[in-house]
Amino acid sequence: MRTTRRVVIAGASMGGLRAAERLRAAGFTGEIVAIGDEPHLPYNRPPLSKEALATEVTHDALAFRLRPAVADVTWRLGVRVVGADLDARAVWLGDGAELTCDGLVIATGMRPRRLPGPAAGRHVVRTLEDARDLRAELRPGVNVLVVGAGFIGCEVAATARTLGASVTVVAPEDAPMRRPLGYELGTALRRRHEERGVTFLLGRTIAAFLGEIGEMGENRVTGAALSDGTRLDADVVVEAVGSVANTEWLDGNGLDLSDGVLCDGALRVEGRHGVVAVGDIARFPNPRYDGVPRRVEHWSIPTDTAKHAALTLLADLGLGEGIATPFAPLPTFWSDQYELRLQSFGAPALGESDIRVLEGDLGGEVVVGYHRDGELVGVVLIGMPSAAARYRAALLNRTPLAA
Repeated sequence: MRTTRRVVIAGASMGGLRAAERLRAAGFTGEIVAIGDEPHLPYNRPPLSKEALATEVTHDALAFRLRPAVADVTWRLGVRVVGADLDARAVWLGDGAELTCDGLVIATGMRPRRLPGPAAGRHVVRTLEDARDLRAELRPGVNVLVVGAGFIGCEVAATARTLGASVTVVAPEDAPMRRPLGYELGTALRRRHEERGVTFLLGRTIAAFLGEIGEMGENRVTGAALSDGTRLDADVVVEAVGSVANTEWLDGNGLDLSDGVLCDGALRVEGRHGVVAVGDIARFPNPRYDGVPRRVEHWSIPTDTAKHAALTLLADLGLGEGIATPFAPLPTFWSDQYELRLQSFGAPALGESDIRVLEGDLGGEVVVGYHRDGELVGVVLIGMPSAAARYRAALLNRTPLAA
């Protein structure tokens, strides 16, 4: 029988690591068990579609440094969480083990959405193994079809083109990165890709992947038929068509899992004491904007949510007072495409109906502002690194910008 408190962290990526760090920093001395389906200790994922993909993909290059405070965390790696009874505070693992706990951190994140069709030659970019497998196929002259024109799709397109591949991007939108950036900035970025040889076929979807049996007996992709009848040859296909929340293991607990895991403003899962969610699986209200619960897939969110959720969890366990102030993070992300550094602060998608160029011009370095009801709710910078801190501060403090 256990004699000490135990917190189980379901998910061993960045959000799980940051939750463990925060629990220890806040004085939790009990047992922490982190469970991850990958065989690796936590590592940084954003470079997988950028600089890591362009060079050599290794865990050593991407691994987060483990601080001494979490040296005693038990890492159960290479095993999946397959079920849970939240009332009984129990989780079941794919190897048949059952773990009971006093507190649970849900940090199982997302997985790439997949399309049907031949398996060989088709890739996603989410894990080290994904990036390694794709990197092995990116050679000069190879025909690469990227399905999806969001950030992952455009980053992979830029990296593949830099490595000498021939790249075509297919997406249903009328501009790359349309939803977060808007039509004008997305179109400006499209021109920059096209100047480097990327072909965009927008306003179209994949009707079917084409394939043939390869030398090793595998069903290998050879191209795609598009919704408008166009047929494309492809040696390599990269799917970047969105994500699916890893919530199946929570079925049967009466939770709202329609889009990630619904949480309250303290990141407590639907009022269940002792259960919190962190990272891009958490759907929570942000009073910085309104009371609508949303998932946020930005780079800053695993750390921000983990810090807050850990203190909520300890308060539920009677080991702290939680945080009195509302959780109101400022989402932040960046994207590297060729020599371009794109940075974003806030929630540009909420201001898509009122987009203004604040500095520079769309053909060069530029700052674009996104407004809702006249208030600046997000900015995107291409270049202009010296201006980033000023715009971030304006959004963080909700102060008007000087003319």
